[in-house]
Amino acid sequence: METKTVRLYDTTLRDGTQMRDISLSVLDKIKIAEKLDEFGIHYIEGGYPGSNPKDLEFFGMAKKIQWKTSAICAFGMTRRVGKKVEEDANIKALLGAETSVITVVGKTWDFHVTEALRTTLDENLASVHDTIRYLKSRTDKVFFDAEHYFDGYGNNNEYALKVLSTAADAGADCLVLCDTNGGTLTSVISRIVRETKEAVATPLGIHTHNDADMAVANTLAAVESGVVQVQGTINGYGERCGNANLCSIIPALELKMGLKVLPEGNLKKIYAVSLFVAETSNMSQLPNQPYIGDAAFAHKGGMHVSAVSRNPVTYEHISPEAVGNQRHVLISDLAGRSNILSKIQERGLQFTSQDPNTGKILEEIKELEHKGYQFEGADASFELLARRAMGESEPFFELKGFRVIDEKWSEGEDPIAEATIMIAVEDQVEHTAAMGNGPINAMDNALRKALEKFYPEVGEVRLIDYKVRVIQQTGTASSVRVLIQSADKTANWGTVGVSHNIIEASWQALVDSIRFKLWRTRRARPGENT
Repeated sequence: METKTVRLYDTTLRDGTQMRDISLSVLDKIKIAEKLDEFGIHYIEGGYPGSNPKDLEFFGMAKKIQWKTSAICAFGMTRRVGKKVEEDANIKALLGAETSVITVVGKTWDFHVTEALRTTLDENLASVHDTIRYLKSRTDKVFFDAEHYFDGYGNNNEYALKVLSTAADAGADCLVLCDTNGGTLTSVISRIVRETKEAVATPLGIHTHNDADMAVANTLAAVESGVVQVQGTINGYGERCGNANLCSIIPALELKMGLKVLPEGNLKKIYAVSLFVAETSNMSQLPNQPYIGDAAFAHKGGMHVSAVSRNPVTYEHISPEAVGNQRHVLISDLAGRSNILSKIQERGLQFTSQDPNTGKILEEIKELEHKGYQFEGADASFELLARRAMGESEPFFELKGFRVIDEKWSEGEDPIAEATIMIAVEDQVEHTAAMGNGPINAMDNALRKALEKFYPEVGEVRLIDYKVRVIQQTGTASSVRVLIQSADKTANWGTVGVSHNIIEASWQALVDSIRFKLWRTRRARPGENT
């Protein structure tokens, strides 16, 4: 493929926020925009200033920021049917945002013109022309989002092309072809993009949705067929099944297609960008996302791990470091000696293939997983297990006893949880109590309160995720597995506990979390697990 320039257009702050369960504050949107600017996105769509006060406030704040690499874009619709463009409130709001780029969406599917807008095909053309001409005379760039373009082209290609040529004649800088319903097949995308490119001279862009699970493939096919602007969202956020995922598109453009779309070295930031947007949006990061998921370079089968340890190319299509990710070796009852050795070395422990403890750890892991333990998401518990086998572990404290009380006095009141705990550190005993939002939180608070007298760094630990899974179906007496994710200022780690009693399982995971923190801060050798 010949070298060409492809521009990235991010619509996370507008299209992405239409996803179920996502609601961003104005400050959230500013933080994400600043992260995208630092990352090297060319265009950031800030929102629709004519639709809500939040987006108006965003654009007001965005004006005061010196953007390094990105142009902030305002989004809106073509003028309303029967309205003069200069009198349309939405058009006024677009100009009021004072952005250097304005993106307007207009109808290209004749069915939508007559059924949704309830107007004539000629009036729709006039609306497109008037809007773009008016905006182009008052701002630097105007992009035209050709809504439902591929459906429209399939139904009436003559009219769809006429809408594009009208937008181009009015001064549009880029014509963005939208697969708004997200159901077009890749072969159709390729054909229509090629035919459109032959019919119009204005640069083309692509905007796809993922309703047929083909948004990324369709976007890449459109690039191969000639588009020069790619629209999408971080993590594929968006309405219904989402938008095209820039976290898959960008690595594919750079690593697979040889197109430089980010500043030098910035591709390595994409993992961190994905995680930042997920956390700011209060969304869980999907582990099986290509390129940037925590499972994207995870290896579980012993044969795979053995091969990867010799040459990663055997089971990895790119280096995980290229996208800021890392290789993970998963430990389970499917593991072989190579998994154990690789995992131990990954944790920075000194171990050799001849060490007799390897077999001991493997057998213990298989026995524990038979009971319901899971170490795939519990690296810290695995490391503590390995250290015990090597004779390197230290308990740091001893439990003398705990009690958890959960009381509810009436239907209209929340339960009250209180935990009391007694621990010993060397020859000193600490007995304390704490309240909490539920019995597990109360127990966690009481344990921290008791330990901080001896180990102040325990106060740095925060619980960021807590999961409970029933693993033996015996009604209310079922065994449960508790997985906890903890973090401090520099790292995060996972621990696991299993029991018929959910409080006991939680206790096991909490204790592992605290002991792992104390090992890292008090006993780890320089450069080891820090």
